[in-house]
Amino acid sequence: MDSSVLDVFRPGVGPSSSHTMGPMVAARLFARRLDEEGLLPRTATVFVRLYGSLALTGHGHCTDRAVLLGLEGHDPATIDPAAMEPTIARVRATSRIRLLGRHEIAFDEPMNLLFLRDQRLPGHSNGMRFAAVDEGGAVLIEEEMYSIGGGAVQRAGEEHAVAPAVALPYPLEDAAALLRSCREHGLELHELALANECAQRPQAEVERLLDERWRIMQACVERGFAASGLLPGVLKVKRRAPKLHRVLESEAAAGRKDPMEWVNAWALAVNEENAAGGRVVTAPTNGAAGIVPAVLHYYARFCDGADAAGVRRFLLTSGMIGLLYKRNASISGAEMGCQGEVGVACSMAAAGLAAALNGTNEQVENAAEIGMEHNLGLTCDPIAGLVQIPCIERNAMGAVKAINAAKLALRGDGSHKVSLDQVIATMRQTGHDMATIYKETSQGGLAVNVPEC
Repeated sequence: MDSSVLDVFRPGVGPSSSHTMGPMVAARLFARRLDEEGLLPRTATVFVRLYGSLALTGHGHCTDRAVLLGLEGHDPATIDPAAMEPTIARVRATSRIRLLGRHEIAFDEPMNLLFLRDQRLPGHSNGMRFAAVDEGGAVLIEEEMYSIGGGAVQRAGEEHAVAPAVALPYPLEDAAALLRSCREHGLELHELALANECAQRPQAEVERLLDERWRIMQACVERGFAASGLLPGVLKVKRRAPKLHRVLESEAAAGRKDPMEWVNAWALAVNEENAAGGRVVTAPTNGAAGIVPAVLHYYARFCDGADAAGVRRFLLTSGMIGLLYKRNASISGAEMGCQGEVGVACSMAAAGLAAALNGTNEQVENAAEIGMEHNLGLTCDPIAGLVQIPCIERNAMGAVKAINAAKLALRGDGSHKVSLDQVIATMRQTGHDMATIYKETSQGGLAVNVPEC
């Protein structure tokens, strides 16, 4: 079970945490297992089968490319985006792949990487099976894995949460328990989150890694503003963030500033970069990666007294809220629909902003509750399986909604009728009740009612 806010904010590459980062991690884990068990030299080829949502939207989410890169030994957290295309081109041109970058084998992609769109594995809609065979065709090893959202992967048989490697001073059970611990020990939520982090690594390292995540988010926005042209894929979507940024800079020079327009620009920049396969931070997923950075930029630029300590309060608090959703529901669009991605990100960002602005614990919890309450039932229906329409604009809408949720909560005294735990439970039940066609399969909603042109 993830126990650190850094598990929520994972550096990686686009366009999808569950369909790109997760499969890359899984393929790398399989190749490393071959090496660890001494089977790598005997491996003649590898077969990969993708199931459920991974198969249905895998091409649009670059799952095929991710698997190839993972087998070659690349990690989404460290891979250089510039190295991806040459690697993919070599594998496809030669029909050979280098496991972990050193053991070259035959790999005929249409035969070795199969998309089984009419089948689903029992553990999760994002299922994968890997098999390695020797020269005689005998199976050396087989493995089943699941991409469960946010770039995290589970092996079959490990579906049930296990205890954290380190005992946390304040176990992450639910929001009520966290608020109770805060009252008993005189803590603010961000202080409680920091105490849990410091049980797992030194405080200086926690702060360094949080600051690093913020720098990666900022760099992503800068690249999104500097880029131009069309996003990859059949939709031929034109990047909008660069022009919007230029217009807003011009207006700012003339003394006109609209904070919400800037929030739109920051969110668009991140998610256009994500759609192009650029470097992002899951927050908690790639498809929703623009909301937290956009709201953080809003805090840093437009909120009086904003400082580095406030950014850390934001990330600690929002990350802990994300952990509650991961523990008690899911952040996978294939399980929950987009309420599990954009909805969770909106809830996280609202709580983070309220904490950064020194809201009380009850106001922070209220902000998180408002952020999700008004995203319940949000479907995941990407056109052509691409993380572009409606995903990019949806991040801008989610970021604006998160800011308003924080403002509403901060204007109140923290008391409210619906608790965050009740909203999380409702989201989980709504996701279970939601028809499969609306959960990252591109079989319903906009995905079938809008032509791919």
